[in-house]
Amino acid sequence: MVRAAVLPAVGAPLEIAEIDLPAPGPGQVRVRLAAAGVCHSDLSLSDGTMRVPVPAVLGHEGAGTVVSVGEGVTGIAPGDGVVLNWAPSCGSCHACSLGEVWLCANALTGAGDVYARRACDGGDLHPGLNVAAFAEETVVAAGCVLPVPDGVPLTDAALLGCAVLTGYGAVHHSARVHAGETVAVFGAGGVGLAALQAARIAGASQVIAVDVSPEKESLAREAGATDYVVASDATAREIRSLTGKRGVDVAVECVGRAVTIRAAWDSTRRGGRTTVVGIGGKDQQVTFNALEIFHWGRTLSGCVYGNSDPARDLPVLAEHVRAGRLDLGTLVTERIGLDGIAGAFENMVAGKGGRALVVF
Repeated sequence: MVRAAVLPAVGAPLEIAEIDLPAPGPGQVRVRLAAAGVCHSDLSLSDGTMRVPVPAVLGHEGAGTVVSVGEGVTGIAPGDGVVLNWAPSCGSCHACSLGEVWLCANALTGAGDVYARRACDGGDLHPGLNVAAFAEETVVAAGCVLPVPDGVPLTDAALLGCAVLTGYGAVHHSARVHAGETVAVFGAGGVGLAALQAARIAGASQVIAVDVSPEKESLAREAGATDYVVASDATAREIRSLTGKRGVDVAVECVGRAVTIRAAWDSTRRGGRTTVVGIGGKDQQVTFNALEIFHWGRTLSGCVYGNSDPARDLPVLAEHVRAGRLDLGTLVTERIGLDGIAGAFENMVAGKGGRALVVF
């Protein structure tokens, strides 16, 4: 039996329950979790902002140790440390053929599978975003695991699976921040804190963090922020005043709300770049008029999973960790057990803290 946090229905509270995991079948791997990050996307799945087959075991940011492998699995063996990859690319769809593996059309097909059953009644369970990391152990497709890079502690490696790949990728792959540019990051949660570190690594001359909570200033500055703005109706004006009245070269929005997307756009200089990482609901409508689009000449772009290729980017991130440029520990503000996930959801809704990490 394995303990897991089960989402019984959209909008329902998580339940800690025992589940029956089968042995890994052909092309599958069984992993004992060391840690799993609690991401805002998990909250979005639980409240219906993003759709997921239910009942499900959520959790998509994790790392652990291989317990066993199924027939045909090569390159991974029992005892290996692995990072879970919730969006494995198929390699054959149109996006993959273009090298845009983060847009793979088939990445989430596994989320509709039945991967385990509730021990109490034998009811079917789906694996959240493919990997079901809110559990002591999980069974995933072999494409959903990548070796933990040398020099990265297994527990910290969980953060690489989403927060860091997304925040780092938003800065380096989507916004393509250059040395000397100015950057504003909206939202100082796990992804935002990773984006702040990424902007510092990129050599940004000024890094402005924006969040609704004054209490997050110390976290943001530790991650690399040179300035801190408490979000308000005057956010864009404050950012322009900090940048010679021009606005920043790049704004990275990590919240997913219409008001912050609009503020990020308004904070960007003429000809600058605004990258939206946050996942918002369909009710979050952002409006622009045709004249301002022409006049400002800004670029507004979406960003999925940091436009990252985990197989390519994990070794790069690991080198930053080993060199001391990327501090994974500073993203974590709370270490909890499975029973603490509901409280971590409440903190995210309230805008408190950075990343909560479930440690097994």
